[in-house]
This record gives sequence, C-alpha cells and structure tokens, in this order.
Amino acid sequence: MILIDAVYIHETGGKVLLDYLIAELEKSNNKQIFYLFDDRISADFYALKSSNQSLFIKASYIKRLNFYLQNKTRFSKVLCFANVPPPIELNAEIYTFFHQYIYLKIPKKYPIKNSVIYYLKTKVIKFLKSNTDFWIVQNENIKSLLKAKFDLSENRIFTLPFYPPINAAPSLKRNPVGFLYVSNPFPHKNHYRLIDAFCQFYDQEKKGELILTVDKSYKLLWDYIENKIRENYPIKNLGFVKREDLGRLYQENKFLIFPSLTESFGLGIVEALDSGCDILAADMSYTYEVCKPTLVFDPYDITSIKNVFIRAAYDKNLEHSSSKVQNKIKELIELLTL
Repeated sequence: MILIDAVYIHETGGKVLLDYLIAELEKSNNKQIFYLFDDRISADFYALKSSNQSLFIKASYIKRLNFYLQNKTRFSKVLCFANVPPPIELNAEIYTFFHQYIYLKIPKKYPIKNSVIYYLKTKVIKFLKSNTDFWIVQNENIKSLLKAKFDLSENRIFTLPFYPPINAAPSLKRNPVGFLYVSNPFPHKNHYRLIDAFCQFYDQEKKGELILTVDKSYKLLWDYIENKIRENYPIKNLGFVKREDLGRLYQENKFLIFPSLTESFGLGIVEALDSGCDILAADMSYTYEVCKPTLVFDPYDITSIKNVFIRAAYDKNLEHSSSKVQNKIKELIELLTL
C-alpha cells in the first residue's frame, strides 16, 4: 500500500498541487493508496476509489507520530507531501516532496516571528532527514539549495515539476494596462510594496488597473487595500478566487505582476503563461527557473517596481514571455506506483 502523507497541507499552492496529484493518482493507479489528510480540509470532498482509504488528523507532530507508530509496517511506499520526512524510520521506500523555499533561505527584512518559526521547522527537517530515501523538488535552484542545506547527495534528489492545467476561458479582450497578482498575502508575497509602487505609478501616469486576490481574513492588508480604493486608486480586490475562475481572470489582463520575495516554484507564473499573460516579475532565481519574463524588477525597491509599471504601460515593443517548465506529473505517478 502507498501512503500519501499530506498533513500540514491545507491552503495555497501546496493544496492546489495536492488536489492535482490525488486526481491523477485516482485516474491512473491500480494499487491501494492511503491518504493522510490535514483536518483543516476535512470539508473537502475527494472522489476516491473504494479500494483506497483516507484519514483526517490534526496537524501536529504528536498526532502524526502516533499515526506512524500505529502503522509503521503497513506501507511499501510513502510520499510526505509537506517538506517534512516521517517522524520515525520505516521499512519502506520514502519520498519527501520539498516545496518551501523559506526553509532554505529566509528573505531579507522578513518578520522576526515568522523567521523564528521557519528556523525551528528547518531544525526539525534536518533532524528527520535520515528518515527519507529521496527528495522531490520543483526546480534545479531548490535542488541545489536543499543539497547544500541538508548535506544531501545529488542522486537522492529528483526534479519533477508538476502543476494542474488552468481552465481555458473563451477568447477575451485583454485590458492592455491590467496588472494582475494572484496570491495569498503572506509576508513574503510583498503586497505592500507592490501596492505603493502602483499608486506612485498611477499618481504620475493616471492609467492602469491593479487586480488583487486578498480575502477579508487578512484584515490589515485588506484594510490597506480598501483605504487605497477609497482614495480613488484603480485597484480591484476580488478576494478569494475559485480555481475554475482563474482562467478567465488571467485572460482578461495583459500582465501578471509577481513581486514575491521567495518561491519554490511560482505556480501563478506558470498559470499566467499558460493563459497568455506577459510576466513582470521579481529579479529572483525562481523567476528564471520557470520562464523568460518580459520585464524584471528589484522586489525590495518600490521605485524599481513603479518603473516596470511605466514601461509595461507604454512600451509597445516588449518581448512576450515564454515558459521554461514542463509538467512531469506522469513521471511522478510512475515513481510512486511502479
């Protein structure tokens, strides 16, 4: 039996990738699978085969440890989906999907509380690293950093980027000065600098629209955006957008602007490219791993971001962005099921 350990996965890009992996496993695999889920997604429905099983548990080290102690001889293969290897050694083939760049390198000027939390989590991963046989990452940069951080041999790390296709929308007329940022507002997503840069751009040029997807649960940022809207800046905040509606949103706008300070993959960039957007992105290694962007900027410098808004709005000879990434979901499925 195969174990897919998805404890700690409950939102953002990791949840999108998990849902995609489950759908593909359920379509292609004839082996029994046990899914261990985070109870924060217990309301979600997964159409599993009758031969497969699932369990929701609280996302805690102790709960996860107890599960492994009670089932340590049950599985022949294990995929730990949330960066952290099993809490005990198992007589099985173990893969750990590592997709959190911040565990490898904390961004500059990151909140102290968040930095301490990530530092401690990194120590846990380092302590448990001998409990996994192999690691799976999304790009070569993460592979290099992971290898150095945890002193791993290169042949134990597989680079297997995978991502669900975005739903195609009917051909739509794009806003030529529509700047879209699809992202949850974690500190490293860099919304405040982006918003300030856009407002400076608008003050100067009186054109453009910034489209965001920040929901009300992030009150400080939500209020900041609402204040800017009340000041008559052309900012549209859509809140949480369902995945099936993203295709239309991308196709309504010419540009994806992506100021994140750190990414392990950059799913939003890949989705936007598949939908025909041009990419304005941070001058960071994750950008170049997935695409050839149209323009780049210093994500720590508001003026640099503002200048990219200006150039994108007026330069009619910009090169279109292009993708560098291939979906390797089939290779991942084979790795787990053969």
